[in-house]
Amino acid sequence: MTAEFVVGIMAEAIKVTLFMSAPVLIVCLVVGVAISLFQAVTQIQEMTLAYVPKIVACFVALVAALPWMINLIINFTHNLFSNIPNYVK
Repeated sequence: MTAEFVVGIMAEAIKVTLFMSAPVLIVCLVVGVAISLFQAVTQIQEMTLAYVPKIVACFVALVAALPWMINLIINFTHNLFSNIPNYVK
């Protein structure tokens, strides 16, 4: 096992991690900006207005993307485990 090989596996792991976290983070970012814009326009400074919609949106995004995320991590793990004999050489 060479250093380049290990770096390649780690790069793939980081890519999978970013792909898994991206849908939820993007939805939370968009909802957060929309709520902040709404609060700035209406001058409503209620703290629960900022948290509750973001939590609900993140939960909905997580539930919607969960099958895709599970498939992504299963494929990565399957490829990693199935190539163990190639890694040992």
